[in-house]
Amino acid sequence: MRLFSRLFGTSDVQRQLESLYVPMFQMMGMTSAQAKSAFHDLYRQAESEAKAEGSITLPMNLADILLEKERSRQETQSMLAKRRKEGVRDDDIKWWMNRHELDRKMMIKVDEMSRLALFSKLRQEDHLTEEEAARQVKRYFPIFGDPDDTSTSDGDDRPLPFELKDRINLYIQKRSQTDPAKYKKEISESSSFNALIRKEIRSGNV
Repeated sequence: MRLFSRLFGTSDVQRQLESLYVPMFQMMGMTSAQAKSAFHDLYRQAESEAKAEGSITLPMNLADILLEKERSRQETQSMLAKRRKEGVRDDDIKWWMNRHELDRKMMIKVDEMSRLALFSKLRQEDHLTEEEAARQVKRYFPIFGDPDDTSTSDGDDRPLPFELKDRINLYIQKRSQTDPAKYKKEISESSSFNALIRKEIRSGNV
């Protein structure tokens, strides 16, 4: 997903995000009106959260700042060390952190929407229990968040750092196109998609 130019107002960010997501939602089967409505609902949620957290004013060169501070500040070193332990590289940090906070939050919101759509389908059409449906969602979707969060999963099933999102998207695209049958088999045999990704990172495939 593209990086934004260094913008001065959230209205510019909103317009650029709308031009990105509305066509994407239409490709997913929504009408133009549905796509615009879905975008504005998600955007309002993202903006509200960012304002409440105070993160809406984070600089768009945050990665550059963090990488510079990493050289001398123990707190920053520790924070980034956790991500590097998960396979995160400088380029990944720049890809995620050098963008507008609303851009980041919209990506998270769209991921949540996609997972919820699959969960609802598995419950309503495939008649799975909530536990079974949740397990299948984790098997087919990467779950991002704090890798130290073991409240819902542990081991290799733990959340992946958001910084890996772009590399994982490229991995998914490549595997889906080059060896879909083997890829599908590996997914079905993994405890979760996160576990598969961690195995592939250790093998140098992501």
